[in-house]
Amino acid sequence: MREGRVIGILQARMSSFRLPGKVLKPILGQPMLARQLERLQWCQTLDGLVVATSNQPDDDSIAKLCAMVGVDCFRGSLNNLIDRFYHCALEQGAEFIVRLTGDCPLSDAAMIDELVHFFLRLDVDYASNCRPPTLPDGLDAEVFTMEALATAWRESLSPFEREHVTPFIINRPERFTIANWEWFSDFSWLRWTVDEPEDFTFISKVYEALYPSKPDFGFDDVLALLKKQPCLVEINRKFQRNEGSKIN
Repeated sequence: MREGRVIGILQARMSSFRLPGKVLKPILGQPMLARQLERLQWCQTLDGLVVATSNQPDDDSIAKLCAMVGVDCFRGSLNNLIDRFYHCALEQGAEFIVRLTGDCPLSDAAMIDELVHFFLRLDVDYASNCRPPTLPDGLDAEVFTMEALATAWRESLSPFEREHVTPFIINRPERFTIANWEWFSDFSWLRWTVDEPEDFTFISKVYEALYPSKPDFGFDDVLALLKKQPCLVEINRKFQRNEGSKIN
């Protein structure tokens, strides 16, 4: 299995299109982003975790939150996300990058660790758990090499590729080795991300039910809750997977 410095880079910004300021909306008295960062710090495979936000004044509040919770923060271009990721990874001395988004407060450390081990074991340039997905929307993650990111940063020209980080890699299987990690059952129809007010209501109710007695609740705990209270699934079921923007 390969070895190298694995850095989790979580992209986040205040100016999301569908639910502005969502990353700082409170869940049980703490900003949503702080709740997600708490969960990500349980990952065993990450050698570092950093929030990559923009250098715009609107995102000063994200930088302040990172300082408050003791997580590194990198600031770069608002819309040229591939440039933001590249310079963040360079500053962190990353050899492998785990890409995460700030709209996923149910991020599961065990699932991320599974993906990283899968990626390192296969010795590929890029791996994800969402192409195609088998986990709920909101547990998505991607892992790729610094070399692949550097190539994409140098060569990607279209606004779409520069705004979304990984399409340059994904769309060139003749140049990059690509793999997908899959769960043994398909839960991709479940929606655990936050793009709409209904999504935030769903997430809040999950935290209210599980966090007080088990702060490190995981994937299986959420599934058990939904089996016990199926009405929760209906809160945001009308929205399609990836309906919201991922340019965070």
